[in-house]
Amino acid sequence: MLAIFLKTLPFFAIIGLGYWAGRTRFFSAEATAYLTKFVFYFALSAMLFRFSANLSLADVLNWRLIGGYLTGCVAVYGLATLVAMLRKQDIATAAVEAQCATIGNVGFLGVPMLTLLMGADAIGPVMLVLAVDLIVFSSLIVILITGSRDGRMHIGVLKTVTLGLLRNPMIVAISLGFVWSALEIPIPAPMNEFLAILGGAATPGALFAIGASLAGKSAERVDVALWLTFAKLVLHPLFVAIAVLWLIPIEPYSASVVIAAAALPVAGNVYMLAQHYGVAPHRASAAILFSTVISIATVSVVIAWVSQL
Repeated sequence: MLAIFLKTLPFFAIIGLGYWAGRTRFFSAEATAYLTKFVFYFALSAMLFRFSANLSLADVLNWRLIGGYLTGCVAVYGLATLVAMLRKQDIATAAVEAQCATIGNVGFLGVPMLTLLMGADAIGPVMLVLAVDLIVFSSLIVILITGSRDGRMHIGVLKTVTLGLLRNPMIVAISLGFVWSALEIPIPAPMNEFLAILGGAATPGALFAIGASLAGKSAERVDVALWLTFAKLVLHPLFVAIAVLWLIPIEPYSASVVIAAAALPVAGNVYMLAQHYGVAPHRASAAILFSTVISIATVSVVIAWVSQL
C-alpha cells in the first residue's frame, strides 16, 4: 500500500499546490474559472478524443461492466436518498445528496490518474464509467430537481437534459473519437502531435484546477458532508465491488479499474449543478472538500486492494 500511496501522492500534491495558489489569492477565483474552462473544453477533450479515436468501441463496450457499475451506483444512490428522506429533506435536496454519494471526479482526476497508475488499458473502463455518470446521473438530477419544482414532467425538462448532454465537451469528445475510430481513419501525424501536446496539459491543469477551486469551498453542514464523504469514499466502491465481483461478475482487471473509479472523491460538477439550481450548494461544497482531502488516504487503500484481484 505504501508504494501505491507514493504513486498517488504527486497527483494530490499538485491538487495541494493549486489549493495554496487559490488560498493565497495568487490564483484568483476568475483565474481558476478560466483554467477550469481551458481544461474542460480543450485539454481534457483533446485527451479523451485521442484516447477514444485509438480504441475500438466494439472492444471497449462492455454491457456487463456498465450493468455492474450501474447496479452499485443505484444502490448507494438509493441509500443516500433514503437517508435524506428520513431526515425530512425535500426531493431536490435528496437528489443533490445522492449525487454527492455517487458521482466521483472521474473526468478531472480519474482519467489522468488511473490510466497512469493502472496502465493504458484502464482508459476503456474509465470512459464507460464517465459515460454512465454523465449520461445517466447528470440527467437524473436535472429531472428530479426540475420535476419536483414543477410537480410534473414536461417536454421542457427533456429538452434541458438533451441540450446539456450535447453541450458537454467530454461526451462530445468521446463520441467523436469513437466515430473516428469506427470509420477507421488514421489520425494524421501533425493532428496526433497536436492532440498529444494539448491533451498533455489535461493532467497537471485538471489537478491544479481542482485544488484552486477547493480554496473557495466552505465547510458548512459538516455532519451531512461527513456522511456524504463516507458514502462516496467507502460505500460507493463497496457496493460497486459487490456488483462487479459477485452479482454481475466481470474480468478482474476491468473490475479493479471500475472499483478504483468508484473510490474517487465527489466531482466538482455536483456543486455547479447545486449552485445553478440553488439546492444545497454548501453541503455539496463541503462534501467535495472533505472527500478530496480524505481520499488522499482512501484511494491508495482501494487501489492497493484492487491491484490484488
